Amino acid sequence: MDIHEYQAKEILSGFGVRIPPGGLAYSPEQAAYRAREIGGSKWVVKAQVHTGARGKAGGVKLCSSEQEVFDAANGLFGKRLVTQQTGSQGKIVYRVYVEGAVAIERELYLGFVLDRSSERIMVVASASGGMEIEEISANQPESILRTVIEPAVGIRDFQAREIAFGLGIDPAHIQEAASNIKGSYRAFRDLDATMVEINPLVVVESGSIVALDAKMSFDDNALFRRPEISELRDKSQEDPRETQAADRGLSYVGLEGKIGCIVNGAGLAMATMDMIKLAGSSPANFLDIGGGASPERVAKAFRLVNSDKNVEAILVNIFAGINRCDWVAQGIVQALEDNPVSVPVVVRLAGTNVEEGRKILAQSGLPIIRAATLAEAAERVVTAWTKNQKHNVKLVASS
Repeated sequence: MDIHEYQAKEILSGFGVRIPPGGLAYSPEQAAYRAREIGGSKWVVKAQVHTGARGKAGGVKLCSSEQEVFDAANGLFGKRLVTQQTGSQGKIVYRVYVEGAVAIERELYLGFVLDRSSERIMVVASASGGMEIEEISANQPESILRTVIEPAVGIRDFQAREIAFGLGIDPAHIQEAASNIKGSYRAFRDLDATMVEINPLVVVESGSIVALDAKMSFDDNALFRRPEISELRDKSQEDPRETQAADRGLSYVGLEGKIGCIVNGAGLAMATMDMIKLAGSSPANFLDIGGGASPERVAKAFRLVNSDKNVEAILVNIFAGINRCDWVAQGIVQALEDNPVSVPVVVRLAGTNVEEGRKILAQSGLPIIRAATLAEAAERVVTAWTKNQKHNVKLVASS
């Protein structure tokens, strides 16, 4: 789960990380009031959306008067910001964060991520901040500092100081920088985060160290024990398909293809998407119904995929172990009887009670295309999708 910049800053501030003064606004009038409340002569108005590269998309505005703050906020509210991370659909701005401008001397990068190869938390830092870390890694690999943290003891004082020295911090401010680094780590560890990124972490003209921007992501599976984090979720920034699936306990990732997938098991789902690509089309989603799906759960998954306007064919691929093919077949029949579909449906069943499942599908009288193997199922769904496309083109041409 991702959260907004202002939320991440509030969390980090609670762990001792210094942040500039700022306030949240839901209207241009409130934004101007926030500027007056903060004081000073320059402010930054930032769109609060779950994406990076906001500045390049026009989502960050530097203002020199309250009227400019009002105008900047007014121009951002309701705007759809499109970045490389959002794709063509973009993210709509519903709130802005007004922050006092600071005199920047240097920009740094500081991040904490899970390194799966070492099974440890890794600190990634660079003396060149303000850009995407991927660009820094590609263009200035020598500037990247990496430190692995032993989970049994956490980050040690000497590690934090080494990182600070590696970033070229003035010796007079090493302790402050180390404190910020340790505070960021504690926020990561104590709140079940999967990523903490401060970019840029800036050295201001006074020499102080300030987090000018911040991002945090959290482990969805740990939210049950972090209600204070779960409450920060903003569904308006999520793919509505994924939100609907999550609310129903389904594992779903929306994609941009045309073939909807309903599969049990993450590995089988990945293989199914690969086979669809090999057959000449592309998947519209990743959907794992889990190991012990009931007919009702299968029906929910089917209705969810069918509700996606981009889906022009559906492939159900089940290899039942804990699951049962007859349950899956009952769920498919239930979903199609309640909500008939106008797109081709291909079903491949294997494993526990496969004969009973196939019999249920055959006796349903529904226009379901059956397949015995994954390769056959992928070929048949792409063939049916292609024929359906050509048929629709003819109908449009004749009309």
